[in-house]
Amino acid sequence: MKILIIEDEPKTASYLRKGLTEHGCVVDVAHRGDEGLHHAHSRDYDAILLDIMVPGQDGWSILASLRRDGRHTPVLCLTARDAVEDRVRGLELGADDYLVKPFAFAELLARLRSIVRRSATPQPDVVRVGDLMVDLVRHRVTRAGKRIDLTAKEFLLLALLARRTGEVLSRTMIAEQIWDMNFESDTNVVEVHVRRLRSKVDDPFERPLLHTVRGMGYVLEER
Repeated sequence: MKILIIEDEPKTASYLRKGLTEHGCVVDVAHRGDEGLHHAHSRDYDAILLDIMVPGQDGWSILASLRRDGRHTPVLCLTARDAVEDRVRGLELGADDYLVKPFAFAELLARLRSIVRRSATPQPDVVRVGDLMVDLVRHRVTRAGKRIDLTAKEFLLLALLARRTGEVLSRTMIAEQIWDMNFESDTNVVEVHVRRLRSKVDDPFERPLLHTVRGMGYVLEER
């Protein structure tokens, strides 16, 4: 893989370059946002690791510029900012994944490989499951033509399930993806949010789409 790292912290950039190079990647590093954007526009990369808070031009504007210009290179955002609003903003601007610092290199590598694999198959802007429509770009959800208002967390959860329609997602995987937390058995945050989501996208309608698979997790599909 050919990877572009846009990161202004020298130690972090060096750590990433070393790790990725050892795993067979070809790596370019830019320490300023404007420099990184120039690289991204002038060269072809398999993926970009983008720090949001870089000088010269911040990560948000870099991401917006790339997508506006039709560049669909997978982007993994790296940031110390872990607010839900930041994650939603990144996804709306076209980020493929979001990793909060500090992070384990093994997780970064796994996520990087995942977004590169996914990029081989273009991801739709809108996912439809039965009469449910999830607009991943406009952050809008409707079912049977009726608008459904979701909180930021509820939308992230639904978007994750929608992107993987028909795939059973474990509570552990959901907790890591949505809350960036190691799942603990006595934590019911996933169940609580699934219940709230179900009350909005399933309960008012005749047929359920969000199903519990006992002992395994949850799946969004039409049955």
